[in-house]
Amino acid sequence: MSTRELTITDNKGTSIILKLTETSLEISVGVGNVSSRRRSSGSPLPFLGSKSSTMVIQVPLRNVVAVTSSDVVEVSYLARKSPKHSLSLFRVEGSLGERDDTLAKQWCETVMAAAYRGRTPPKKVKVLINPRGGRGQAGSIYTDKVEPILSAAGCVLDVIYTTHPKHALEIAQDLSLDIDALVVVSGDGLIHEVLNGFSKHAQPDKAFCIPIAPIPAGSGNGLSLNLLGLQDGLDPRAAALNVLKGLHLKVDLFAFTQGNQKRLSFMSQTVGLMAYIDIETEHLRWMGDLRFVVGFLRGVVTLPTCKMELSIKLAEQDKVKMANAVRARRADASSDIPAVSMSPSSENIYDLGSPGDTWIKYDKPCLWVYAGKGPYVSRSLMQFPVSQPDDGLIDIAIQEIISRKDLLTSMEGADKGRSYWFGTNRYFKASAYSAKPHANSRGALMVDGELFPMQEFHVEVLPRLGTLLSPFPYYAPDFTLRENGTVLKPGS
Repeated sequence: MSTRELTITDNKGTSIILKLTETSLEISVGVGNVSSRRRSSGSPLPFLGSKSSTMVIQVPLRNVVAVTSSDVVEVSYLARKSPKHSLSLFRVEGSLGERDDTLAKQWCETVMAAAYRGRTPPKKVKVLINPRGGRGQAGSIYTDKVEPILSAAGCVLDVIYTTHPKHALEIAQDLSLDIDALVVVSGDGLIHEVLNGFSKHAQPDKAFCIPIAPIPAGSGNGLSLNLLGLQDGLDPRAAALNVLKGLHLKVDLFAFTQGNQKRLSFMSQTVGLMAYIDIETEHLRWMGDLRFVVGFLRGVVTLPTCKMELSIKLAEQDKVKMANAVRARRADASSDIPAVSMSPSSENIYDLGSPGDTWIKYDKPCLWVYAGKGPYVSRSLMQFPVSQPDDGLIDIAIQEIISRKDLLTSMEGADKGRSYWFGTNRYFKASAYSAKPHANSRGALMVDGELFPMQEFHVEVLPRLGTLLSPFPYYAPDFTLRENGTVLKPGS
């Protein structure tokens, strides 16, 4: 037995060979043994259709959750039963027989070091669950899909179910600083509460360095989509894997001020039609992401407009330049995220340039103003395709008034950011902005999905204040549409 290969015997006497390669854990098992297990609901192995004498499964090292050795050797990993399936947790176990137990432990340690790239999974994890979020399934999502993965990795879990509005804020305000990660099983609203709780913490600088990992269990799940991408962004098991394998990603937050009220915002501020969509579909949360499509269609019928004066501290408005900047970051970033300093830093080699004191005004009726961070606000809408997590800027999109027909047409490709290139979509990057509604102006204002009075407000970027767990040093969704509507090929 070498430090890269181990043979174990399962309870049916079949030998299973576990081999560590540069990129994967290779599991070889006899087909007779596999076939009988495939017929049972608790099959520990996916992809069991081969007629060869041995079935070989390649498990990417990132998907290896835990490898332990005591009386038996047990391997826990995530895999898809088919390319169309979401991830599932599988286990392979077997005894060593007469083999050297010390060498087996060394093999397990070698595999774990490779699977976690020399790091260790988080030990102390705080979990907040909103049982009423989205479709009301957060509790079962956690117990059925998330907890088994975190437990397999040896995490010590402290779980709290929120019971009332702003409960998460209260918890975050008094949160112990000795935890390794804060897991939020909900939609984006609970993360808003957590961040505002951190701002009231006795040691806010240290609180903001606690990494947050979202588990998608709400309606929009925009943050999870932005961190994990479209394939995995709505998969709770993929999000649980991110708790174990993700590294610290610093992100900008926003200081929202309205009168004497001050809040932190992490995702978006919306005025006009897009705000109405959020409000008018609150009772449709059971529909999940589809509620926003239904709300948009309703909005096309009523076509509300907003009248306000915007003052924008401009950093950039050249769409081609902004698109090139976000693509350059993806191209140049390494496949791993370097360890970040636990104190805020303003360094960013992908900055489009330090914003000066160039303020511009926009004072025309429009359909909506949408400002925020992160490409996706929901699965069906890539609102900010050139957003970057830590460029020190907020993306602002102003939709000029267009016909109902054009609005309906704009739905095509909305999930790919197609509207970014529309001439009627005014798009800016800014370090701050202010909005002043016209006298007697009617409308709605939403901040991270929470309703605020339609009154004057100011937003300023707080560079790199927040900390998330992420598999990438950038937002996962890739903006591939060119100005002419063609799609960029990978690597171009």
